[in-house]
Amino acid sequence: MNYIQSILLGIIEGITEFLPISSTGHMILAASIMGILEDKITNLFLVSVQLGAVLSVVFLYRNKFFFQKWDFYLKIFVASFPVGILGFFSSKKTNFLLVDPLIVALSLFIGGLVILKAENFYEKNYPNKRNRITYFKAFIIGLFQCMALIPGVSRSATTIVSCMLQNVNRRKAIEFSFFLSVPVIGIATCKKLFDYYFQLNSFTFTFTFKEIKLLFLGNIVAFITGIIVLKYFMKYLKKNNFKLFGYYRIILGIFFLVIHYLIKPLGKF
Repeated sequence: MNYIQSILLGIIEGITEFLPISSTGHMILAASIMGILEDKITNLFLVSVQLGAVLSVVFLYRNKFFFQKWDFYLKIFVASFPVGILGFFSSKKTNFLLVDPLIVALSLFIGGLVILKAENFYEKNYPNKRNRITYFKAFIIGLFQCMALIPGVSRSATTIVSCMLQNVNRRKAIEFSFFLSVPVIGIATCKKLFDYYFQLNSFTFTFTFKEIKLLFLGNIVAFITGIIVLKYFMKYLKKNNFKLFGYYRIILGIFFLVIHYLIKPLGKF
């Protein structure tokens, strides 16, 4: 990985992290095209660069995030618990998914269909009343989030779909997804850093100076891009639904499935 690639992946992360289109999936596909998907630093980068985007949420929503009642934080904890436990015990078993663009393409395609179905269900069954997020609903959201451990599924998409199926309005669903990203991605990043660069017994620090700069640069770019995207995304949601992202996922999934089978014999994917 070089600095240009770090910047490009940081931009991709900042744009896609909060949209229901899978940031990890997009970065895997981009890294595959760049030919750096097999690099050790890339595998770490795909997880840790999300921290920069998450910090943009903390920055923009600092008043809402830090000055809430305990009820708010308990719901965040309840929704984080299932995916946190499953992610902790299955991370080594699912790492191989991070180097399989075909799984990403399939997840994007299927996820797009699910978003369209969820939107149709939401508009048909909940035309007026919009309920709040309860503890039970928060737990269901957490269960849905477990599917996001598969690259291409999208953490925000699972949160949004689970909210809509429980009669929670779109704006509240996406805001809850924003806040939920802070503990989920923060903990995932810390664990990934520990697993990759520290020996459990000796605690040997094994970062190279270039790797530090690559990770730092990618996070800064993701942070700045995330702030811009968050502002425009919330404006978009005032007048629109999520169907556009469903169609986008389907088209992108089909595109990369075609690319996969066309150039796989050449050994480039």
